[in-house]
Amino acid sequence: MKLSIRMVAVAAVLATAACAPQTSGTSSSDKDEKTGTLRVWLFQEVNNTPKEQVVDSVLAEFEKEHEGAEVTVEYIPVETRAQRIKAAFNDPGSAPDLIEYGNTDTAGYVKDGGLADVTEDFRAWDEAEDTDPTARQSVTVGGRVYGVPYFVGVRALYYRTDVFEELGLDVPRTQAELISTAKRIRAAKPELYGLAVGGAYTYGAMPFIWAHGGELATGKGGSYAAAIDSAAARKGIEAYTSLFGDDNCPAAKCAAMTGNDTITAFAAGKAAMAIGGDFSHAAVEAGTVKGAYAVVPLPGVKAGSIAPAFAGGNNLGVVKSTTHRTLAVDLMKRLASKEAQGELFEAMGFLPTFSDVRQQVAAKEAFVKPFVETLAADTKFVPASPAWAQIDAGQVLPTMFQEVVSGKKDVDSAAADAAKKMNDAFGSVG
Repeated sequence: MKLSIRMVAVAAVLATAACAPQTSGTSSSDKDEKTGTLRVWLFQEVNNTPKEQVVDSVLAEFEKEHEGAEVTVEYIPVETRAQRIKAAFNDPGSAPDLIEYGNTDTAGYVKDGGLADVTEDFRAWDEAEDTDPTARQSVTVGGRVYGVPYFVGVRALYYRTDVFEELGLDVPRTQAELISTAKRIRAAKPELYGLAVGGAYTYGAMPFIWAHGGELATGKGGSYAAAIDSAAARKGIEAYTSLFGDDNCPAAKCAAMTGNDTITAFAAGKAAMAIGGDFSHAAVEAGTVKGAYAVVPLPGVKAGSIAPAFAGGNNLGVVKSTTHRTLAVDLMKRLASKEAQGELFEAMGFLPTFSDVRQQVAAKEAFVKPFVETLAADTKFVPASPAWAQIDAGQVLPTMFQEVVSGKKDVDSAAADAAKKMNDAFGSVG
């Protein structure tokens, strides 16, 4: 069969998101067709071409083995995923069969009734036994499995070796040194951001909060209360927001920047440092800074410590309303197989979710070391509550950071307002 891959224009995605209705839940389809078109939504990366090539290879083999089946893939922006996917859950007629989703979204998507229970399929999959426990937990809700892990990701500090050498700078060992070094670079080279930061870069900001002893929320068993307004969390917010200004990353330009924006700036040679993931490696290698950068774990408050990183990553899940369940499950396993994850690592730097495959790639690729060290330190996760999807989609934390860096609110009032919004969301899900 002819392979068909369709790229989505950002404008079309935003238009769909703008008119998305509220999710009302879906029911699983009674159909399980073995031919026809299978629709897949995957995330758009900073440099998407290598990912497309890996996916194309998997799809070509899939279509060879399933006569009469065709696959179309749409690459959608991460930042607008919540609106787009929730709208799809509410409209099975236009929904995809298979989606890539962030591991923070699992609980919310399950509560919305959007993901198919694939527990038995996962158990029957030979390769599943080598999935690392953290990754396995990321697809598990209430003891049931709602997808397969696609890759794991943590963030570390990318820095320009040429700039550091030219200015005679040492690699920062603490967050205080990181901030002062960023500002020294900006003073010496005003054409550069010292450290590229973004007001919409939630996962780049979290390590500052956690390193200062703060938490996003406290609780367990699905019952949470916001802690973003605690004294420790406010210290972390102050540290991160101190990086927005003409002395490092001007708020007028950086307040709206996302994580992808900061990596794009670094790869293009417009920043001396950036907080990026193992999954950012391909984009940086494709940039103008290739051969002139290095990566170390993001420092914590104390010298020699590593700031707790968000234990990120993405999963693949079958949409509950699919009329091609068997095909969708098979394609899901193929895209997330050991072979495909190994190829994704080679192409994008995405860390595999299989323990044995990760050990193999770490042994032969030096760039993996700081990320493996970070994983081995103290990683953290967002509250395991369906409310997190609401908090994330509502831009609660980015709004808090942006209010501070714009001068609209001080840290205390911005954090208090964010905590109220978070508690409202936690309360809405019980």
